[in-house]
Amino acid sequence: MSVTDSVTDSAIGARAAGDAPLRVAVIVGSVREGRQGRAVADWFLATAAAVGPEFAFDVIDLAEVDLPLVMPGWGGTPGPEAAAALRGVSPRLAAADAFVVVTPEYNHSFPAALKNLLDWHPREWQTKPVGFVSYGGLGGGLRAVEQLRQVFAELHAVTVRDSVSLHGPWSGLGEDGTPRDAEVCAGAAKGMLGQLAWWGRALRTARAERPYGA
Repeated sequence: MSVTDSVTDSAIGARAAGDAPLRVAVIVGSVREGRQGRAVADWFLATAAAVGPEFAFDVIDLAEVDLPLVMPGWGGTPGPEAAAALRGVSPRLAAADAFVVVTPEYNHSFPAALKNLLDWHPREWQTKPVGFVSYGGLGGGLRAVEQLRQVFAELHAVTVRDSVSLHGPWSGLGEDGTPRDAEVCAGAAKGMLGQLAWWGRALRTARAERPYGA
């Protein structure tokens, strides 16, 4: 095969990858009893379904992922318990083209379970876009999102500029987790998804054409 053939095949592969639906892992970050995170995630997914078929969603609910807090040393091998938990979540993160993190704000920050997931996976986020759906208090979870942006930057991920912020879950959300100001929140979700789609396709094509760090 000539160099020209190789370059052409690479370009064709990149175009094919660009046409496929974006695989988006939706991470539900709260594991607290009585949480509204799963209801908020369900509302987001229903809203996203109206955008069109360009996304394929995979919900990763951290209440169903039993990652231990104790980690092996850098380069070490996880124990049997951790290895079993990782088998259920790591391949799904690696396969994702993009992420949406659904997070509350706890004490001006994000949940420990979410940080634990990030720390267990130093490479799965690289060169992929991340969008946020946050909720909590008068700030709507925005302080949690600002801290997450710093963490994802360290993990070589790209966070999209616009996010979805749901204020006062005890009054701003219905019992089913649907925002009472549904039109405004749905508009924010569609705006964030538009940015996620642009970055997701651009970065997926870039990864296909040239591995990160090469």
